[in-house]
Amino acid sequence: MALSFGVTVLPDPPYKRLVELMRLAERNGFEYGWTYDSHVLWQESFPLLTLAAEATTTMKLGHCVTNPGTRDPTVLASGYATLHDISNGRMVMGIGRGDSARRYIGQQPVKVAEFERRLRMIRDFMNGREVEWNGKELHLKWVRPELPEIPMWVAGYGPKALAVAGRVGDGVIIQLADPVIVKWIMDTARAAAEEAGRDPSQLRCIVSAPTFISDDVAQARDQVRWFPAMVSNHVMDLVERYGYDSQIPHELTEFVRVRKFYDYDDHSRVGAKHGEFVTDEICDRFCVLGTPEQAIAKLRELEAVGTDQFNVYLMTEGQEDVLGAYGTQIIPEFASVAA
Repeated sequence: MALSFGVTVLPDPPYKRLVELMRLAERNGFEYGWTYDSHVLWQESFPLLTLAAEATTTMKLGHCVTNPGTRDPTVLASGYATLHDISNGRMVMGIGRGDSARRYIGQQPVKVAEFERRLRMIRDFMNGREVEWNGKELHLKWVRPELPEIPMWVAGYGPKALAVAGRVGDGVIIQLADPVIVKWIMDTARAAAEEAGRDPSQLRCIVSAPTFISDDVAQARDQVRWFPAMVSNHVMDLVERYGYDSQIPHELTEFVRVRKFYDYDDHSRVGAKHGEFVTDEICDRFCVLGTPEQAIAKLRELEAVGTDQFNVYLMTEGQEDVLGAYGTQIIPEFASVAA
């Protein structure tokens, strides 16, 4: 299966910008359009996904990622089923335990056991199957049975969250582009899938990370230092639980030793002060940077360790240029393999 491409656009005002970029991405060969779900930092994303569905024709759409904490699971499932109807079967769900959406309003990520319980219900409920929830039998009777299933891709880094992805999800969302860490994450999730009696080879892998196409490597790195700093929020949780010496690869944990702070008001923003601790090496490992040839080489490495989709985090300057470079110089290199 050839590598597919997605793009994540912030639900940032003006709202028309998200629609414009999704439409442009579709024209450039991107098959998936994602957005964040952090309803205080940015605009409410469900109306924007509705507009994106109306503005596109083939692109699959969803959150990278939503969570079952700030959103009641029944509301979340119904929202996706409704958008699946509007888009004529083009919705895909990315879901995690909740980071900025939860922490910014004073809540913690959903606990792992409860996370799994809610995911099992959401997956069935949004796809038109009857569920038992809060002691009630519930059923979205209006779901169109002829539409394809809405897949559920689960975001995670640690062994427990990855085990949930393996037992419940259709795939894993990995927010970094280091092939060593990607392989460890997928091996961990697939082991849980196999233990649960599922086919581990069916678990898809989505790598999500910013990219900047330029022969000025210093400029490229400065465009993305915010991203490993964002990843460090999740890694700090892992270190608190497991310590630095555990089964989790040092390639993932070591870089946070020098982290000083994180400011959610600058979440996913170029130039964020909290990214100043991020080294050039970490930028290169966690992101896809450089000339088109260098980007293609990195994407080949990711493909070789089982990545099914590369999802561009479009939170850099020159967004049209990034989409254009992928559309004309990068995506065709992978499409030709499929042909």
